[in-house]
Amino acid sequence: MMINTSKSLARRSFLRGVGTALALPVLDAMVPAFAATSTVVSPVRAAFLYVPNGIIMKDWKPTVGENPKDFTFGRTLSPLESMRQHVSVLSGLDHYNGQSLGDGAGDHARAGATWLTGVHPKKTEGLDIRSGISVDQLMAKELGKQTSLPSLELGLEDGRMVGGCDSGYSCAYSNTLCWSSPTTPVPYETNPRAVFERLFGDGDTTDPAARAIQARQDRSILDFLREDSKRLGATLGTNDKRKLSEYLESIREIEVRIQKSEKPGKLAALPAMDQPAGIPPTFEEHIKLMFDLTTIAFQADLTRVVTIMIGREGGNRTYRQIGVPDAHHGLSHHFNDPAKIERLQKIDQHHVEMLAHFVNKLNTTKDGNGTLLDNSMVLYGSSISDGNKHEHHDLPAVLCGHGGGSIKGGMHHQFTKGTPMANLFMTMMDTMGVRPERIGDSNGKVEHLTSL
Repeated sequence: MMINTSKSLARRSFLRGVGTALALPVLDAMVPAFAATSTVVSPVRAAFLYVPNGIIMKDWKPTVGENPKDFTFGRTLSPLESMRQHVSVLSGLDHYNGQSLGDGAGDHARAGATWLTGVHPKKTEGLDIRSGISVDQLMAKELGKQTSLPSLELGLEDGRMVGGCDSGYSCAYSNTLCWSSPTTPVPYETNPRAVFERLFGDGDTTDPAARAIQARQDRSILDFLREDSKRLGATLGTNDKRKLSEYLESIREIEVRIQKSEKPGKLAALPAMDQPAGIPPTFEEHIKLMFDLTTIAFQADLTRVVTIMIGREGGNRTYRQIGVPDAHHGLSHHFNDPAKIERLQKIDQHHVEMLAHFVNKLNTTKDGNGTLLDNSMVLYGSSISDGNKHEHHDLPAVLCGHGGGSIKGGMHHQFTKGTPMANLFMTMMDTMGVRPERIGDSNGKVEHLTSL
């Protein structure tokens, strides 16, 4: 009998250089030789993408037929058409605790606070804030034991976490989605340079002077890993060499884009305002860079949980590049003016175009025996449906990806009226092997999502 003594590459392998370590993506060599014919099991990842200020729901909702597969995307979701087999449109989910429940105005604060928690926040502008643990942090607490970073919290607009921002509610409620405990909001990072350094930076020092020297030398993190990557490459098969090369090229591409955004010339072209170095001058560049950082963090299994707050609740970003100079929040109070509704729909659709970019990126990135999209769940939506009325029922939600094979995709699911959004979170957590008794106002799991 022949005994196979071949050794596999450890799953948590790193390229190492002077003061630098870089996690590797999933390679064929990480599967033991004696199990070469077995299926590579990749971890399931989750990303939560939030858009503020509600949606024009008449343009969001699909037209539906006799079964969940028989639907047509509305205008707003039409950028996802080419990837419809990877998309589940979810209708009928509510956040009951986003309503006033006797607390009066403050729907934007409640929207931000409830989206991932399902908990009605305490109305206060002081330090005695209280909400609930968010689904991403429940995932991170369990899955973070297996990754370098438990989670990543990203955003595209600066926002303070203290004081009042909405009708007697603390800014913490409007300016983050994530809560590690009922009293501890988790702020997000807006600067891609900081995100990159958190993922791939010097592991031996956080000395700003040392980082400044490296930046002035304009050296790539890959320069420090060159010898180790050559050594590893010599031991890999053709397919793994290609995977490693594509992975390193992706990292270098992101580095170059960040470096370009930090050039003084770039910043000089911006309006007169303070902007941290490393943040690109346009919304599109910024969000795509964050999506690419998320993709590579998933690819290297540095984290399995990411949240991206595309805009702050009540935020007033303008979108002149698509012909909408109006402030977003102000425009959401359209009072049924057709011209304003049309401009707001353009913003909604533009956001979905950015989502489509991310989904396509995940779908073209190999992961084990499939793609990152096969092994991910990307929830996109808002905690307000009609922004003009501040409604918190029948919320806009799409779930992209297949959750490691648990989610079929290509369907429209209409849930029973009054179904808590938190039931979806219970299903998503179950797919990832995270099983709390409940979250927020959950009273079960959503039907059909993982069974069709």
